[in-house]
Amino acid sequence: MVVKCLALLDFSSVISTMAESATAATTTTTTTTNAIESYLPGFRQLSKQVFVSDGSSSPSSSSTDPTAVILYGWGDARPKHIVKYVDGYRALFPSAKIVLIFSPILKALYQTLDARAVSMVPIIDTVHGTKATKSDDSEERVLVHVMSNTGGINFAATLHAYQNVSHSAPLSSSSSSSSSSSSSSSSSSSSISSLDSDSNSSSDSPPLFPHDMLICDSTPGSTHFLSNIAPWSRALAIGAHTKWFPWPFVLTQTLAGLFLGALHGFGWLIGVSSAAEFSTGAVNDPALADSSAKRLYLYSKEDDIIYWEDVEKHAAQARQRGYDVDAELFDGSPHVGHMRRHPEQYWRAIRKSWEDAAGSKGGKGGK
Repeated sequence: MVVKCLALLDFSSVISTMAESATAATTTTTTTTNAIESYLPGFRQLSKQVFVSDGSSSPSSSSTDPTAVILYGWGDARPKHIVKYVDGYRALFPSAKIVLIFSPILKALYQTLDARAVSMVPIIDTVHGTKATKSDDSEERVLVHVMSNTGGINFAATLHAYQNVSHSAPLSSSSSSSSSSSSSSSSSSSSISSLDSDSNSSSDSPPLFPHDMLICDSTPGSTHFLSNIAPWSRALAIGAHTKWFPWPFVLTQTLAGLFLGALHGFGWLIGVSSAAEFSTGAVNDPALADSSAKRLYLYSKEDDIIYWEDVEKHAAQARQRGYDVDAELFDGSPHVGHMRRHPEQYWRAIRKSWEDAAGSKGGKGGK
């Protein structure tokens, strides 16, 4: 038994090392300061993954517009991919602060929930302040836009982080952004554990991350491994192939499938739920995601990575659990391609759902 455990630990170390190397390369490529300055001027870096840009004073802004838009990019999306979404929100809500989160796929897959939570702390700090239980949360009007399953994984980690941060002094995010991923993972485990001890000693229910609307863009999909290995490996291979590998794409996808299989097998052996499984459940859990927040699903039947049946199933479950749900179906658009194919329909759906969210809160849109 001891030998088996040592073997599993050694295998985990190998997987972690592989993922660390790939993630470092991905992060360096996609979120460099030069790329941000080139495609997204005005954004400042809060951590390796999180960037923020303040809104501008505009006479066209409404008192019910969001004060903050939090945009979780899809897996391995680069600044040049995100710029049109930022431009769209700037046109729609010019005074809103925009918080942008880049989402390396491998990092989302191999990190523990606690490590991902620490990485998301800068979002909480910049939107709601370092004192997460402050009394003026009602002044904030927050729109959250999650893109694909990887964006959803990071949003779920934000929900988890907020509950832990709110019960004690906020976690320090500076160390997680300046140190290596391995050191932040180990420090996060101890930090989160100590906060969990504090929260467990309290009889009060954990607070919920304050937001007024959640957009699920091309997400969530099924978390069943065997039925999803093809689209998941394709999504992982798309980002990796163009950066590192000169051989045919099918070989890159095969290697991605083997890598995902190894991660899944190891998780099954040690009894750990996958990041996708946790995030898909968290978004529809009223104990983690505020059921008073408006919900909008954006999807298409032509998406070959996130199947439309899974999106509609998740939306139906959300309605059953008390969430106010809108769903917008797009014709012929690919995965995270609805805005590019149907820009007018896309932004009209977002504007309408936000107006409904703001109206349902007495014209304030806040908590």
